Amino acid sequence: MERRVPSHDEVLSYLRDRANWGRWGPDDEMGALNLVTPEKRVSAARLVRSGRAVTLSRYFPKTPGIGNPHPAQHYMQVIERELGDGGGALDYYGVFYHGRTVTHMDALCHVWGSEGMWNGRDPKVEVGYEGARFGGIDKWAEGLMTRGVLLDIPGLRGEPYVTQDKPVHGWDLEDAARAQGITVEPGDAVAVYCGREKWQEAHPEDVYGTVDPKTKPGLHASCLPFLRDNDVSVLAWDMMDLQPEGYRISLPVHAAIFAYGVALLDNCLLQGLSEACREEGRYEFMLTVAPLRVAGGTGSPANPIATF
Repeated sequence: MERRVPSHDEVLSYLRDRANWGRWGPDDEMGALNLVTPEKRVSAARLVRSGRAVTLSRYFPKTPGIGNPHPAQHYMQVIERELGDGGGALDYYGVFYHGRTVTHMDALCHVWGSEGMWNGRDPKVEVGYEGARFGGIDKWAEGLMTRGVLLDIPGLRGEPYVTQDKPVHGWDLEDAARAQGITVEPGDAVAVYCGREKWQEAHPEDVYGTVDPKTKPGLHASCLPFLRDNDVSVLAWDMMDLQPEGYRISLPVHAAIFAYGVALLDNCLLQGLSEACREEGRYEFMLTVAPLRVAGGTGSPANPIATF
């Protein structure tokens, strides 16, 4: 990959000229998860050798504060049995999960560009208050089980975390894969570790860009060709799109959803995974994700699990 920042027209070309629209038929609602074939799942299962499991999920963000303007709700009810032989507890969960706090999976109906949503569908027709009629999270109800690979950017650079002035570029992803001895294969889930927890420790007053919501470190639009060239099915990341992106394109890496059909796992907790990869001596694992089966949902809270 050429090591230069692409122009605005080049980024638009990544999304328009290289889109996966129609690749799996005009009515396809699986997107790049079509690449996770039964054979791919069997191959992923063979990666389990030590049995070590690592969660990629953050805690349900119930505590209000800076960076959590819409805290998740959790109410308890304790019940005493009429016979006096014990009791039980019930609870309620409520969450506005899109944003920067909840680990969640984005469905194909979540975002769209000026030319439409996934497969060229019109969001004015397909998305309403009652839910999405096309590309909802329920289309992925069978869940995801595939080969996962971690690309450790702080490890590559010898620095604790990614910064605003040194975002993750496409060539960084290539360099990290090469340094770790990883070949990205079609249908893989690629986890990009940026060091969000260590960044947060160094910026305690700024919960991942809440002081200025339009400014935060993350992945540059130059990462788009890497996702497309390698037929990545899932992008898992702790930091998200670099902002400001400088292209008059809102969240250009998120555009991989509607352009390529890639599933995004936002706000992943990847520090523990990076430590596990170093200790296990390998950067590949089986990744499993089971989103909630919500008809027409734009996504789902998720608990991705990496198993070695």
